[in-house]
Amino acid sequence: MRPIDTTEETTTQLVRRARKIDRVLGETYPDAKAELDFDNPFECLVVTVLSAQTTDKRVNAVRPILFAAYPDPVSMASADRAHLEQIVGPLGFFRAKTESLLKLSAALVEKYDGQVPARLDDLVTLPGVGRKTANVVLGNAFDVPGITVDTHFGRLARRLGWTAETDPVKVEHAVGALFPKRDWTMLSHHLIWHGRRRCHAKKPACGACPVARWCPAYGTGPTDPVEAEKLVRTEGPN
Repeated sequence: MRPIDTTEETTTQLVRRARKIDRVLGETYPDAKAELDFDNPFECLVVTVLSAQTTDKRVNAVRPILFAAYPDPVSMASADRAHLEQIVGPLGFFRAKTESLLKLSAALVEKYDGQVPARLDDLVTLPGVGRKTANVVLGNAFDVPGITVDTHFGRLARRLGWTAETDPVKVEHAVGALFPKRDWTMLSHHLIWHGRRRCHAKKPACGACPVARWCPAYGTGPTDPVEAEKLVRTEGPN
């Protein structure tokens, strides 16, 4: 198999190829979803902020203790700093993350009556919340379509030849133009799951990739099926 040549691909052909890839990834990962645990919009927002520079698995381990002590913005805004630092300590950068949680919770109380807003323009005004975090919350806590451009999504969007952009906001807009808005949230899950399980940054499992025939970067990693299969993860990184 050779990499697909996309040098003369029209916009219509790109749209068709991109949507075909997404359909196959959806079939490959039928259980794809956010891998952070949460029960409500506030928890979704907090765990997403905490997930920076650490793994979802570590955040999920801390989550029950954190929300047992501080279940809502009011209680977290008035939390004892030392106690909060102790809880989030295993995640690294605990002082900065504690500061973010205190400021974020205080802003929710002061500006939004303790409720997480369901609009991107409002969410990005909160301390420590950028477009990526806002789109995670919108898509997963409010069912408002959003594209989450994390490192996996950006890498795969470029490898698949959907865009050459490196700025996350430009990637978001370029890829969003290829898909119906209703598909954005699940598209994000599909690419993130694929990036965590097969299309790794340094050594993608090209020979075990379900969308290899439509990928211009095929051959970046091992193409031998047996060798590639050894690189496949059954779950995201710990």
